[in-house]
Order: sequence, then structure tokens, then C-alpha cells
Amino acid sequence: MIPVAEFKQFTEQQPAFKVLKPWWDVLAEYITIAMLMIGVFGCTLQVMQDKIICLPNHISADGVADITCEEFTKRAFNVSKQTLSDTSTKAEVREMNGLKNNLDIQQYSFINQMCYETALHWYAKYFPYLVVIHTLIFMICGNFWFKFPGTSSKIEHFISILGKCFDSPWTTRALSEVSGENQDKVNVDLERDFKPSTLENAEISPTKDPSIVPVPDKIVAETSTASLLDKKEGEQAKALFEKVKKFRLHVEEGDILYSMYMRQTILKVCKFVLITIYNAVLVRNIHFIVPCSVKMEDMTGYDNFCCNHTKAHLFSKLAITYICFLGVYGLTCFYTLYWLFHRPLKEYSFKLVREETGISDIPDVKNDFAFMLYLIDQYDSLYSKRFAVFLSEVSENKLMQLNLNHEWTVDKLRQKLQKNLENRLELHLFKLSGLPETIFEVTEIEALKLELITDITIQPMISKLVNLEELSLYNCPVKLQYASLTYLRDHLKVARIKFEDIKEIPLWIYNLRSLEELHLIGFLSQDLSRTISLDSLRELKNLKVLVLKSNLSKVPPTITDVATHLQKLCIHNDGTKLVTMNNLKKLVYLRELELIHCELERIPHAIFSLTNLQQLDLKENCLNTIEEILSFQHCRKLTSLKLWCNNIAYIPDHVRKLRSLEELYLNRNKILILPTQLFLCNKLRHLDVSNNEIREIPPEVGILQCLQYFAVSSNRIETLPNELFFCRKLKTLKVGNNKITILSPRIANLTLLTKLELKGNQLEVLPLEIGECTSLKRSGLTVEDTLFDLLPSEIRARMSEE
Repeated sequence: MIPVAEFKQFTEQQPAFKVLKPWWDVLAEYITIAMLMIGVFGCTLQVMQDKIICLPNHISADGVADITCEEFTKRAFNVSKQTLSDTSTKAEVREMNGLKNNLDIQQYSFINQMCYETALHWYAKYFPYLVVIHTLIFMICGNFWFKFPGTSSKIEHFISILGKCFDSPWTTRALSEVSGENQDKVNVDLERDFKPSTLENAEISPTKDPSIVPVPDKIVAETSTASLLDKKEGEQAKALFEKVKKFRLHVEEGDILYSMYMRQTILKVCKFVLITIYNAVLVRNIHFIVPCSVKMEDMTGYDNFCCNHTKAHLFSKLAITYICFLGVYGLTCFYTLYWLFHRPLKEYSFKLVREETGISDIPDVKNDFAFMLYLIDQYDSLYSKRFAVFLSEVSENKLMQLNLNHEWTVDKLRQKLQKNLENRLELHLFKLSGLPETIFEVTEIEALKLELITDITIQPMISKLVNLEELSLYNCPVKLQYASLTYLRDHLKVARIKFEDIKEIPLWIYNLRSLEELHLIGFLSQDLSRTISLDSLRELKNLKVLVLKSNLSKVPPTITDVATHLQKLCIHNDGTKLVTMNNLKKLVYLRELELIHCELERIPHAIFSLTNLQQLDLKENCLNTIEEILSFQHCRKLTSLKLWCNNIAYIPDHVRKLRSLEELYLNRNKILILPTQLFLCNKLRHLDVSNNEIREIPPEVGILQCLQYFAVSSNRIETLPNELFFCRKLKTLKVGNNKITILSPRIANLTLLTKLELKGNQLEVLPLEIGECTSLKRSGLTVEDTLFDLLPSEIRARMSEE
């Protein structure tokens, strides 16, 4: 008898694998078990019972003619039925019963064994063992793909993920939220040919701007508290999404599972055909009566024997039963082939699942992933439905949103509030997986800064932020719902957008009609020879400030759309040369202009047409000369001129024409001499010529009676003229890092002085009159500690008072 442990591993698969067993494989498995039982039963009979019983087919040993086994058996069977009263019959019976053959039991045993080995057909002898072997081969063929190294890991991984997805609380919640709904996908892929004019009167077309998403007609109600996931369950679901993504990428690369399943099915069909043919041919060789001829007359006295195969009748019935089971098994194999070929199994569509669940972004899958899902459907289609939840980006985004809300509570967000440079209460969120909905509960937010956050959809709940005036999006693709856009369009004052490509600029930005400041930071074009274009700014009716930190080769022509109300234009060009600036002439109402790091070699002539210009900043350019400065006399309102961080070597004498100038920045240049005509600009309040190569300050500096800020630090000045101390309105005086050896006692005249920088000179002592600068404190005095310690204690005490 074959031990059960030998084939148990083939008859009992792991319970988890049952989900990948379609009904025909399950039926085939039961059939193989039945066939195995037939084989085991036959093997048991072979072991426990005699195999064959033989008798000589001669009536006597005195030369009576031979008779066949069939006649001998028939005659013996008939005689046994007759009455024993007839003496002749009795004698015949005695002869038929072999009473005179003189054979002992050892001879019979020997003849039985010899006839079993030589006369009995091999099929009749080994039929039970063949059944067991064939059945085990069928079991191996039917389950080989579960154990093959190239497929087993994928199958085990898939079943593991499938079970976790099926039992995940997130699956139940996601399906329950969309139960009975047939809502459209939230993030619809729309065209970019968006026309700002279509948003007039709050009528927004959903087919124009991909950054504006439609609001579903039916909003899913908030789930009850009991259905909410705790933090641990949310993290587990998040991990499942990552596993499903990686598994999908790995499995969709090939079709080894499909190929292996097809090969083992073809192998089973071929084996079925072969076994059926030879069993049908050989089953007739199982005979109840077997003639046996053994050349051992000297040993037994007989050559021919008639043998009875004791299990022939049972084996023939078992063989017929086995062939019937084998036929049914073959039908399952042929049906499997039909299922494999009658439709493509390498592409799986979730169309029905999308329609039923309302989760419309579930992607179709292919190759081995699709094949396994087809097998799953044969077991229970609910598995595919629940598994599909983890293929949906919308479902993943909802889970991420839930986890975000758990992590970023209202209290935690309030702790991150701080004042920004514009003195607004700002919330800065950096590198989050999404936008937590809890921020809409922090109603005191005035500025919202989002940086490196992907897949953000601003919901209508933003209307709760009644104080929100500033929105900064740094490398954050943001989409809006209609109600959100309507609210921001009427309330947002400042927008800052940082991007890598111009296509990343959300088009809804150009429709914020209440916007007063727009900051665009990023590359507007990689091809500098191509015309730079922005979408129309026509709808920005209240725009006053436009800041472009980019790589422009020319001033965008679209700025003329806001020419009548734009007051400040800033172009920070990051070293790219700004060539064409004719469009600047159209900005006749411009008050402030900044052209920073634009590689300008001369002051652009277009600037001189800006008659309302008040402030001009040409920082970090390549200006070598400023002879054109005379043309600034046409800009009668110009009060601030910043020419810092250039290569200017001298200041032309006609600078005196700029009589309205109040601020002049010439620091970080290569100026050697300060012309006396410079000090004829008697309205100057702020003069910065630090970090140059100036050797002396002309005494005409005393003419600047309005001067409040004067910086000549980091030059080569040896003395300060006494006339400097006639500028009694000075509040800041910076003369550090020069070669000054003596500080005039007339510094006592500067009673309004609050900031004095002397460090880095060659002073040996500070004048005692410095104590008469009543507004000067220790914190405003920058000087070596040794010099300060030389002052009288009362002066040091007074200056140290806060």
C-alpha cells in the first residue's frame, strides 16, 4: 500500500491557492482524487490477496487428450451442478477436482507464481500501479505552476496582497462611499485651450482648463465616526497601495504565468489522449481465465495449466470506472483549452467595476496581472472588485487625504503659523503628500504657502478662510473646483507661482480679477530665440504688481493688457540677457521698475519714456557707464535710482540734473571719485556709495541737508570732512572698513544718529563728544570693543541703556 504522505502534497494545496483555481480545476482535482482512490484500492487488493490460482488442464496423467481452459472450466462448472448419485459422474467429478494429479501445495504455489509472471498480461498485473502513477502525474501537471520558481513567487505575492486588500477596512469604506453613486471622475483630463474671457460673470466652462475640475452633482455624504479609519489602519492601507503599484509594474512586464498554465494544460491534454488510447486498447487483456504453458513436465508431470485471475473481474470494473473518470477529466482539460483560446486573457478591463462602483479611474491591466484576475473571477468576482480599489488613484488620494487629516490636526497647523515679510499670518506646508482638509478650520490664515506638494485640489471649503489674501504655490500643481475659483477670484490679493515649465502655471491664475500682485518664478522658455508668451492678463483688472523671475529674452507682450493699471514691474532674469524692451514704453502708468541681472550694458532708452516712473532698480547688470543718466530729467517723478552691483567707474557731472532724486544706490561698483555735482541733488535722503574705490569725500557733502542715510564703508577714505557733520538729519552713518585715523569731535552735531559703523578703521580712540549723540545706543554703534571700553564709564553706561 502506498503511504498517504507520498501523495498528500499533491492532493492538498494550500487553502490560499484556491482563489486561483477555477471550477474546472477544482472538478479535475476531485476527479484525480477519485482516480487515486481507485488505484490505491487496486494496489491494496494486489498486496493483500492471492494474485492467481492455476490447475492442470489434463483430466488424468495417462495420456487423455488435452482440452482448452475454457472447456475445462465450463465442464467443471457444469459437473458441479449435477447430482452426485450417478457413479460415473462421481468418478468424473473426482477426476475434475484433481484428486489423482499427485501435485502438492508447494508445486501449486510455484506454478501459480510462474504463470503469474509469464502468462498474465502486464496490464492486468500492473493496472492499479499505473492508475496511481498516472493520477500523481496529473496532480503534478495540474499544480506545477504553483511550485515553478518563475511563477510561485508571483502567485504567492499576489495572493498575499489580494487577501490583505480584500480584508482591508479601507476597501470597505471606499466601496461604501460610492455605493449607489455613478459620479464622474473628479480630476477630468481637459484641454488647455482655455479662454479667460469665458469666466466672465462666474460662468466657467469645464472643458477648457485642466486645472479646474467639475463638482459632482451628488456629493458623497460624510461617513459616520464608526466608519472612520484609525491611523494604524490608514498606514496599512497606504502600504498596500505601494505594494500593489510595485507588484503591477513587475507582473505586467511578462506573461510567464499565462504561458506556464497553457503549457501544463496542453501537457494534460496530451497525456489524457495517450492514456485513454492505451487503456482502451489494453483493458480487454484483463481476463478471468488465463491459459498457462510451462515446460516443467519432469517436475509436475504437466505442461499446460488453466489459471484463474482472482481479481480480474474487479479490475475490469475498476478499469472501466477509471476510464470513465479519465474521460470526464479530459473534458475539463479540453474546456480549459477552449477558455484559454476563445478570448484574449492578456488584457483585463475593469469597465463593469468602474460602472458599478463609480470609481472611474481604475486602469485596465495586462499580461500576467490580467490572467490572474480572470482566474479570480472564476472563483469569486468580488475579489476583483475589492482589489480594484487599490488600483485607483482617486481611492489612493482619498486615503492619503484621510491620513493627512489624522497627522495634521488643527492645533498642529496653528503652531506653524508665523508672520511673513509682508506681515501677514502665514502657514507654510512643505513636501506633504497632499493638502490636509484641516487647514480650512484655521480661519485666521492670511497667507497660505504650499511647496513641493503634488496632486492638490482646492475644495470649496476654502471659503472658510475669510482672511486669506495671499496664496503661494511653489512647484505645486493645483486644481480648483468651481466654487473654489469663484471665492479666490473675489478675495485673493497676492499670488506667487514657482514652476519648472510654463505649462505648470495653472490657467485659473489669469482669471483672479481681484488679484493685485502676481509673482511668476521659473523658466518661461528654454528656447530664448522664441517669443516668450504668457496667457492673457486681460482679466486681471486690479493687478498692480507683476514680478517675473525667469529667463526672458524680451519683455512679454501680454503685459500691455495691464498697461493702464500696472504700477510695478520686476524682471529678475538670472543672467539671461534682456534684448527687446520696446513694450516698456506702453507702461505709461508704471511707478516702479526692476530689471535685475538682465546683463544690460547700457540704460535702456525705453525707460526714459516712463514719465510716471518713481523708482528704478538696475541691480546686478553689466553697466560700465551711465552717460544716459541725463535723460532721466524727463522722468520728473523719479525719486529712487538703484545702480548697485555693476561695473560703473565714474559718475557723470550731469547727475546734478536729477534734482528730484531722494535715493541713490551706487554701492558695489568701481567708482574712484565722487563728483561735486552729485551733491547738487539736494533732495537726497539716502546715498550709498559703499564697496567702491573712493579715496575722499568732497566737502560739498554738507549741502545735503536732507541726508538721513550715508554709507561709504569699504572704500579707501582716510579722513571725513567736517562739512559732513553739518548734515544734522543723519540717522545712519557707515564709514567702516576704511583708513580713517581720527573721528572729528563735531560728531556731536548728529543728535539724531542711531546707527554708526566705524569698525575696520585705524582709530586709536573715540572722541568724548560721541556721548552727545543722544539717540545713539550701544547696539547701534559698530566699533571694536577696545575702543568702546576706552570711553568714560558714564558714556558707556548711558549708551548701554535700552
